[in-house]
Amino acid sequence: MVKIKEIEIITKSEFQLIKITEHVRKFVSECGIKNGIVLVLTSHTTTGIMVNESLDCLEIDIEEALERLIPKDAPYAHSHFLPSYGTTGCNAPGHLKSMLAGNHCIFPVIDGEMVFGHAQDIYFAEFDGQLKRKFIIEVMGE
Repeated sequence: MVKIKEIEIITKSEFQLIKITEHVRKFVSECGIKNGIVLVLTSHTTTGIMVNESLDCLEIDIEEALERLIPKDAPYAHSHFLPSYGTTGCNAPGHLKSMLAGNHCIFPVIDGEMVFGHAQDIYFAEFDGQLKRKFIIEVMGE
């Protein structure tokens, strides 16, 4: 059996980490699948799905580390007019940060519950700010 849910969110800033663990946990418990896996996937190329410990200080460290690795003001090739979009590409840092974060995570489902570490949380990571976004939760199993 496969159950799928799409969740829409509106991000509030250029960089934002939004905890979505409870959305995932709730859907897993509601879907009726006893044993299998749960997949969480972002639908966007400037967002990510991250798994990490939920601490404010760590969220700050993640943002600052990504900014050091991929600064906003570097001379990116993507910063030019894109005829196919009719606008100038200016979000290369968002695309590159998304690649580092990854676009999905997978957890086992055992006895109807998602199994993960006690300090782990699932984050929807925004890297291109203030937009309507969505992520997909897919639970597969029996």
